[in-house]
Amino acid sequence: MSAELTRGQNHPLPRNRIEIRISADVPVVAGATLADDSGRVRDADGVAHPGAPTLPGIEVPRQAAAEHRLAVDLDALPETVHRVSVLIALPAAPGGPLRFGAVAAPRAAVTSLDGTEVAGYTLAGLDAESAVVALELYRRQGAWKIRAVGQGYAQGLTALLTDQGLPQAAELARGIEEAVARGVARAVPVHADTGRSRPTAASVAGPDASGTVAGSPYDVQAPADGGSPTPEERAAAEAAAPADGPVDYTHPKRRRQSVPTVPEAPTPAPPAPADGPVPPVAGDAVGWSMDERLYNQVWGMFEDLARSTAAYRSAVDFAESRMEKDLDQVLADPRNRLGSAGDAAREAARARQAQLVDRAQAVLDRDLTQLTAESEVVEPALPPAYARWDNPVWHAYRVPTEMPMAVRLGDLHLAESDPLRIPLLVRLPLERGLWMDSGLTSTPDGGFPDAGELRHLALDTAVALAARLLAVHPAGEFGVQVIDPAGSGAAALASLTGAGVLAGPPATGAAGVAEVLGRLTERVDLVRMAVRGGAADALPPGLDTSRHLLIVNEFPHGFDDRAVTQLRYLADEGPDAGVHLLLVADREDAAAYGPLLDPLWRSLMRLTPVPDDHLADPWVGHAWTYEPCRVPPGSQVLQHVLRQVAIACTKRM
Repeated sequence: MSAELTRGQNHPLPRNRIEIRISADVPVVAGATLADDSGRVRDADGVAHPGAPTLPGIEVPRQAAAEHRLAVDLDALPETVHRVSVLIALPAAPGGPLRFGAVAAPRAAVTSLDGTEVAGYTLAGLDAESAVVALELYRRQGAWKIRAVGQGYAQGLTALLTDQGLPQAAELARGIEEAVARGVARAVPVHADTGRSRPTAASVAGPDASGTVAGSPYDVQAPADGGSPTPEERAAAEAAAPADGPVDYTHPKRRRQSVPTVPEAPTPAPPAPADGPVPPVAGDAVGWSMDERLYNQVWGMFEDLARSTAAYRSAVDFAESRMEKDLDQVLADPRNRLGSAGDAAREAARARQAQLVDRAQAVLDRDLTQLTAESEVVEPALPPAYARWDNPVWHAYRVPTEMPMAVRLGDLHLAESDPLRIPLLVRLPLERGLWMDSGLTSTPDGGFPDAGELRHLALDTAVALAARLLAVHPAGEFGVQVIDPAGSGAAALASLTGAGVLAGPPATGAAGVAEVLGRLTERVDLVRMAVRGGAADALPPGLDTSRHLLIVNEFPHGFDDRAVTQLRYLADEGPDAGVHLLLVADREDAAAYGPLLDPLWRSLMRLTPVPDDHLADPWVGHAWTYEPCRVPPGSQVLQHVLRQVAIACTKRM
């Protein structure tokens, strides 16, 4: 859950690779200073700004814009750096505001790489200031924290940099202003929310100074909640649109800004046709490695599709409400209720509604065409952890030497975008357990599969997911254990047991359930005590410290009250100690426990063995249809991968 900070308040950082997002109503300059343990910046080499956007461990945008994303890797900072100050300033642009008190309060937020907000701070109360230190990342007893600062300077960047102890602050401030004015190394336009190239017919012309595409009729403020534009905003945008041109339904939050330079560059794009946009490129996103670039690109596609669909749905709703309003006006006059005049007015209202819907559909089709083209380029380039089972990359599979940053759990799509699929990538290590729902779920055609078939399908899907998790971890660093109280999953588990990749035979019966749960609970207890006591190296010799996935089939069969309590404990505390759950269960089977198990179900991420629209995106809240990753019928890829894992584990012993 995100923390909303007040001035002076601090908050721990759960990870060291983060993004800092700045949003304002007007274009601002974003930068950062790197200070030592005394809080002083030694020289200009300790300042990241548009003229010098890249320093070890931090990158900032190259130009002024209404929205910014700063990439920060605290582990890559020099050891002498103990404080990172994030600053924003108003550029000296003709006609622009001279003080923050004349515009709405800007906001700074710290997020994880997938966009999940950790903490945010709204810089309220500014008046004559034109430059401000928004946030501060500081090192305390080996751990990094964030502090909301909000220290403003009426004399601008010069005063701010002088206060940081920087010599020749005035000269550097002038250099920053000159770099902003001439747009140093202006990069290709991108969506600010995704950090990815998105060249379109509009973006080829380039953004204006605020980062918004020039000429867009939606140069209006986006809703505060980041959702789709309201009908009133659309009406205003439509009125502002040229009479001879179509309405642009691009979401107003889809600003464009520059892409920071990163060490590893994507494959160069082929030359663009003279009359068309630049072809999509795999890895065309911000990141320190190609895997991270692809991860961010996929999440960017996810967000783009969510917002495009939100704009389309909002436009259709507006067209419907506009038609109803026009018809109400017609019917308000008794003379128009009957006769040719009334019929003509009704026909005109319906024609206008159809025209608005057609325009919205044309814009959505354009976005879908572009996203589909990008998907066709990205999918073949995905590494095994991100790839479908039918991707040829699995045929050349080798056990990795390090854990990837994410894993693919399935695909997502919307009704308007079928057959375009977006990979569902989840960060590793898993922060919560998984629940493969074997209960009755309606299929897309409205029917229900056979209950027995669905249970078998749920376990098959769980086995494929467990095999994927085994395959993407280095040998010996991830194990799988199985609880199958009734032994009903022997056939589905045969691929795992036959390959010899399980940590032990599947546990059966009440005694087997108690033994496995007791052992894993003890392990979690020991790890938690060691971490709390600051003695992680004091764990008992021989304790297996690798991560483990516990597959539980047909829960709660074979579980007594003690076992249920232990399972809940593992679900809550296990991930931090390296124990993860994969529950294969029908919630109705556990109805006898009543609300006792509600916290358990809520703590797990629900997946389904058949398509089901139960997942929502974090931007506009669409209900996305989830589809699991299936091994193609007749394919031996799963057996091939598990053999490679087993061989690698044997060599490691």
